[in-house]
Amino acid sequence: MSGLAPNGNLNTSSPVKRARFTGAMRLLRHADFERVYKQGRRHQAAHMVVFYLPRQQAGGLRIGLTVGKVLGGAIERNRVKRRLREAVRLHWPLVSLPVDVVINPRKSVLKVEFSELCNEVSRAFLVVEKSVEKRIT
Repeated sequence: MSGLAPNGNLNTSSPVKRARFTGAMRLLRHADFERVYKQGRRHQAAHMVVFYLPRQQAGGLRIGLTVGKVLGGAIERNRVKRRLREAVRLHWPLVSLPVDVVINPRKSVLKVEFSELCNEVSRAFLVVEKSVEKRIT
């Protein structure tokens, strides 16, 4: 691997440590998704619907993504999942409440700018945090 950056210049910067989106941060089991859909609350946004449910167990926020076939073929769906994962990773809330969140994108997410998607994910996290904190206190 060469030391050249994509623009052709020499890359002299040190590697930046990135936050990871690990398995412990994700909803993985079908039963967890179903529980959030059936027992949780929802937040409607312009390009996605966010379902959330506070958990009794300790631990932090867990995220699940559902991208249905209505959004297009596998290439489009995978692109949407990659963009959503990156937006979630960049805007992971600092307050780590025990809550499960499922993000279900709408078809309009295919044409939205990434910055707008990031803003929407950030706003959704704020709504979830406020709602969960209100229920706890």
